[in-house]
Amino acid sequence: MQLTLLKTKLHRACVTHSELEYEGSCAIDSHLLDAAGIHEYEQIQIYNVANGERFTTYAIRAEAGSNIISVNGAAAHKASPGDRIIICAYSVMDEKEVADFKPTLVYLNEKNDIINTRHSIPVQAA
Repeated sequence: MQLTLLKTKLHRACVTHSELEYEGSCAIDSHLLDAAGIHEYEQIQIYNVANGERFTTYAIRAEAGSNIISVNGAAAHKASPGDRIIICAYSVMDEKEVADFKPTLVYLNEKNDIINTRHSIPVQAA
C-alpha cells in the first residue's frame, strides 16, 4: 500500500510579494528551500492562515538570504504581502517506510527567519 505523508513544511512563512503578472509559482528563499528539503519545481500546497485559502502550485528559487516568499501568477489572488502561510510538500511512500519516517518542520518568524526546526508535531491536548 502507498501512503501520502507530510514530507516537510515551512510553518507561518510571511508573504513578502504577490506578483500577478509573474509566471505562476511560489518563489522561496533558497536557504529556506534547502532547510525544508523542498526541490525547485516541486509541487507544494499553500495554506493561508490569514484568509483560509488553500491552493497548489510549485516552488521556485528566490535569492538566497533574501527571505522572499512570493506568491505569483493566478495564486497572487489568494495571498497578499503580510499574510502568514504554511507551505507543505508531501511524499508518497510504501507502508513499510512509514514507521521510520519523520517530516522536516521548519518554523519561521514574521521576517522569514528560521526560529526552530523539528521532526514531529506535539500531541494536541484536549
